[in-house]
Amino acid sequence: MSLWTSLEPASVTVDPGSRATVRLRVRNTGDVVDEYRFEPVGPTAPWTTVEPQTLRLYPGTTGTVELTFAPPRTPDATAGPNPYAVRITPTEHPEAVTVPEGNVTVTPFTEVRAELVPPTVKGRFRGRPRLAIDNIGNTKLTASLSGSDNGDRLSYELQPANVQIEPGRAVFVNTTLRPRQIIWFGSKEEQRYHLAVRRSGAQALEVEGTFVQRGFLPRWLATALSLSLALAIAFVMIWLAYKPQVTSSAGEKLAEAGVSTLAPSPSATPSAPALVPTPTAPAVVEAPATSEAPASGGGSGDGGGSESKAPVKPKQETAADAVNKLAARSDGRHICYRAYVADKGWQDPVCDGAIAGTTGKNLAIKALNIATARTGGVTGNAAHVVGGWLTGDKWSKASDGVNMYMGSSKPAVAAMEGFTIKTLEDSVCQNAHVKDRGWLGNGCTKPGDWIYGGSPMEQKLQLEAVRFTV
Repeated sequence: MSLWTSLEPASVTVDPGSRATVRLRVRNTGDVVDEYRFEPVGPTAPWTTVEPQTLRLYPGTTGTVELTFAPPRTPDATAGPNPYAVRITPTEHPEAVTVPEGNVTVTPFTEVRAELVPPTVKGRFRGRPRLAIDNIGNTKLTASLSGSDNGDRLSYELQPANVQIEPGRAVFVNTTLRPRQIIWFGSKEEQRYHLAVRRSGAQALEVEGTFVQRGFLPRWLATALSLSLALAIAFVMIWLAYKPQVTSSAGEKLAEAGVSTLAPSPSATPSAPALVPTPTAPAVVEAPATSEAPASGGGSGDGGGSESKAPVKPKQETAADAVNKLAARSDGRHICYRAYVADKGWQDPVCDGAIAGTTGKNLAIKALNIATARTGGVTGNAAHVVGGWLTGDKWSKASDGVNMYMGSSKPAVAAMEGFTIKTLEDSVCQNAHVKDRGWLGNGCTKPGDWIYGGSPMEQKLQLEAVRFTV
């Protein structure tokens, strides 16, 4: 070993959003001039910098580099002790790599964000808003929930009433609001209320909403019903008081007709009675029985017996269909993808750097369908404007030529704000277009590493278009 190292100090504590510095002393114990390259490794590497990155030392001399730790104030900076290391590679002897290790302790911080979805609900007997709670701190959040309003006019049912949320995750609380008094007649009334997120040793976070209580029957309808009932009662009373007397003279007419018919004629003689023909009932002619034609068109006729069929809707092409066709025509690595655009549905797939989604139309992407060829497969996850990483660390994964989906096309799920993606045996490049920011620039990974694309997590801007290459 031709190198001696020392960390001063080996352990350090830093607050998220601030900086801490550690000195690394290096001595060349060999007999030749050598140049050393420094590279941070481990889980703290994304927010660790080394200055200078290279150091040239003569035999027997000592140099110093500074390690600066700047953990972000996000859930990515896990609270507690975090090991760190620096890989030192000599230029003259690259096989003699040295990796000094230390420990950096990140202090915990708590930050909670809550939002009512929707902020205003309407109903006659109940309202059902949802409370979205985001833990954007770096420690687990434990909180209880409660509701209140002026005058105690509402009752509250919250499921669940207590939550535990991991850093960087979110939960939805189903809330049922019930008015203590029902408005049977009259116009609607607005009642403001508050839902509180209470944590031990911290001030409660309150979110304000509005419950619009509607009347069971509108005032004009009650007036119309009352007037109709009064008119009906008045009509019945008048009818009973002035009911007309109806008589019929049909019986008298029939009696007179019978007497004149049966009485003997004064001029008739007994020896020559009149012959009166006996009336006979007219013959009833029955219609010939007929059989009904079959409803399904099986008989003869000009209409024929064939039944019309609806045209079959063609199957929509997926990203896997497109990448397999492209791989059959052109050898090499390929990536094809398509976007589910809000209010528009799935677009046709595009490949190798073409634009999926829309720009300048304020239409958000809700889901992505991706497939690759000759990259060993692809895996990814989607972050949403409301809810963040809904599936947590459960990434979607697919092998070459197979569809991989991230996000959701369901109406209840919010639009995407970003995504993570990687290919298993190769690098992947992405460029994301987000609302009010435009294209954010192309970024690529090392083979097998993942990359994030889209809106900064704290800004919550909707994703509108993407480009991918491999």
